[in-house]
Amino acid sequence: MSAALQAVKQFRVRELAPVLKADPKFSNARPKLLNPFLPHKNPDSGRWAPAKYSLRRQADLVKSARASGLLHLLPPGPKVPLKELESASASAPAAEATEGAKWWTTAVEWQGEYKEKEVKGADVGNRLYAGRKRMFKGHKWERTLEKRTWKRKMLMRDMEERIERFKSTYRRKTPSPISPARAVSYSKLPF
Repeated sequence: MSAALQAVKQFRVRELAPVLKADPKFSNARPKLLNPFLPHKNPDSGRWAPAKYSLRRQADLVKSARASGLLHLLPPGPKVPLKELESASASAPAAEATEGAKWWTTAVEWQGEYKEKEVKGADVGNRLYAGRKRMFKGHKWERTLEKRTWKRKMLMRDMEERIERFKSTYRRKTPSPISPARAVSYSKLPF
């Protein structure tokens, strides 16, 4: 048995153990279980209990289930998109019939509803910066790049005129070596 299949089987056995103790014959066709991927509210105290499996463990289980083709056996949660779970469960009965029904692969009704959040840009693969005017902090050179390139283009556009202007003014201010020496100001300051 592969490691991926073993991980999914252990998960199912662990979750179905309380139901199996209460009803060893599985007289109830679809047992109801709390969804271990979601937080739930304690009816007695009114407090919220965290999900039984962390997001990292959920992600590992989902990877294992995908690898072994048993994604339909997992409950819905943050790491399993509902669309993907529905498509996996639609294609699963054919595989289950050929294998023969095992007690740990029985259908389960998971209590608790997972509402998938609508994220702007998720459909095109840009979830992080969707709806934002600019990207997050980043490096300073990245933030100032656009302004610098614009300034560089503007300066390069008039560069020939500026060079010509500089050369003509500099020539005019440079004293001739033949003529007598006189005071020439090379500074741009007014004094």
